[in-house]
Amino acid sequence: MAQGGGQVTTPSKRDRIGRWYFGGLASAAAACCTHPLDLLKVHLQTAQKEKVSLIQMGVRVVKNDGVLGLYNGLSASVLRQLTYSMTRFAMYETAKKQLTKDGRHMPFYEKVLLAGVSGASGGLVGTPADMVNVRMQNDIKLPKEQRRNYKHALDGLYRVVKEEGPIKSFNGATMASSRAVLVTIGQLACYDQIKGLMLATGLFQDNMVLHLTCSTMAGTIATFLTMPLDVMKTRMMNAAPGTYSGLMACAMDIGKNGPMGFFKGFVPAFVRLGPHTVLTFVFFEQIRQHFGDDPVPKS
Repeated sequence: MAQGGGQVTTPSKRDRIGRWYFGGLASAAAACCTHPLDLLKVHLQTAQKEKVSLIQMGVRVVKNDGVLGLYNGLSASVLRQLTYSMTRFAMYETAKKQLTKDGRHMPFYEKVLLAGVSGASGGLVGTPADMVNVRMQNDIKLPKEQRRNYKHALDGLYRVVKEEGPIKSFNGATMASSRAVLVTIGQLACYDQIKGLMLATGLFQDNMVLHLTCSTMAGTIATFLTMPLDVMKTRMMNAAPGTYSGLMACAMDIGKNGPMGFFKGFVPAFVRLGPHTVLTFVFFEQIRQHFGDDPVPKS
């Protein structure tokens, strides 16, 4: 069809624009796949003075609670993604759409700043679901008389607010938001930048191979950025009361033996964050290509 002597180009599905909630749906779908890894991570982090590998902990959970024990607290994990990731993706994608309209190029520093603000907001919004998620995953390790026995995530949120007060549901929001800033920069900003650079070479097409490559690289960067904070958080959680006066004191103690101390356990950390990052963007791109909005045709 021609308009004013020009030819209208029909947009392909690869040019479709994602909607604000696509990222939350993709993250929730990825969480359903990677939930066992997240559950085992929580078990390892809360183990008291016990050296257990990821595989050993997995065998223990299956032996004690069956295969379904690996999916304990799944509803809370999904709810976390529908709050935390829905918020950060929605803010990032909506703002990016406005900043890149009319063909404007968005520099990398703008992506980083936008991802940082989006991550901080998502971390705050997702804190209540994150706390319930950790509690539900760790419940099966407690003696029966100490278990909270939340029926599902919404029941957990309701009981936390009712029994402990609404402020308690945001316990740990500062740490969660700080980590979310780094994760979102590593995932969203870096994924966009790497994807744009690879497409600009002309050697790649916007397909599954590109999505897998970019998401793997973004997952590696996100793991690298969050490792120091994760190591300090775990060290402070396991330290005796009064060991550290604050985050800086913990950082000084870890750094005494060199900077590599902040990246101890990089492989297990990537095994947890990497697959979730890859699956999130694979699902996101597929949802965008099949259900996204068509851009305005160029004449």
